[in-house]
Amino acid sequence: MSRWKELPGELPPPVRQLIVRLRTLKDRGELSTRQLAVKTGYSARSWQRYLNGGSLPPRAAVEAMARVGGDDPARLLALHEIAAERWAEGQPAPVSAHTGTDDAARRRPYGRHPYPRALVTAGAVALVLSVSVTLLLAVRLAETRERLARVRTDTVAAAPATVSASLVPVTYTCRPEQRDGRWYAGLSRTSDTILAYTHVGPEVAEAQCLLRRAGISPGDIDGVFGPRTQRAVQRVQKRHGLVVDGVIGPHTWQALREVAPR
Repeated sequence: MSRWKELPGELPPPVRQLIVRLRTLKDRGELSTRQLAVKTGYSARSWQRYLNGGSLPPRAAVEAMARVGGDDPARLLALHEIAAERWAEGQPAPVSAHTGTDDAARRRPYGRHPYPRALVTAGAVALVLSVSVTLLLAVRLAETRERLARVRTDTVAAAPATVSASLVPVTYTCRPEQRDGRWYAGLSRTSDTILAYTHVGPEVAEAQCLLRRAGISPGDIDGVFGPRTQRAVQRVQKRHGLVVDGVIGPHTWQALREVAPR
């Protein structure tokens, strides 16, 4: 299993979730960055930047990774769209280039067209094509947004809420029980929801209950992914030889659900 570098602390949570998910898919397929380059068409150096938080992977790269890793492209692309919006908020605005006046056009004799008729025709065709492509992209964007809305509604656990000023303190009760060789605390049955620092909700409380059952105190069972919960997650990851990043993904969920109490 890869030993990943710690992600930059300034990354927005959606971007961090996307990168952790891509890392998970790479680890699951036991692929090197060179093998990813062959399978996806993006260079090994590009994947190193994407997976270490240096730059946001393009949509096509995320879709290719979903295909290679056997994941649901719609869900991963929905997460990518949210991450792209947050990533763009922190980027400088593009600078438009200024073009001067064409002096040659001013010197053109009256009545003589500067371009051959074939070139004008080709330009008209290109204009029609560009309009058609724009309309197609608009339709695809509307479909993507509709699919995103469905994903957000049907899989709320894919993007947990984060700590806010209006957060009302909640205390959850752990009810551990074993089913089919796996442990549950009665708050969530998820096994792949990605949880990270500042997330809140019953999924976080479920993880806190399982951490306490494993003999590692996450603090209060309040459903808030704070510093103590993050340190407890890192201890479990270190104990089971996982990537120690303090983020709960499928591998960490598996360790928590199958761990024996200590």
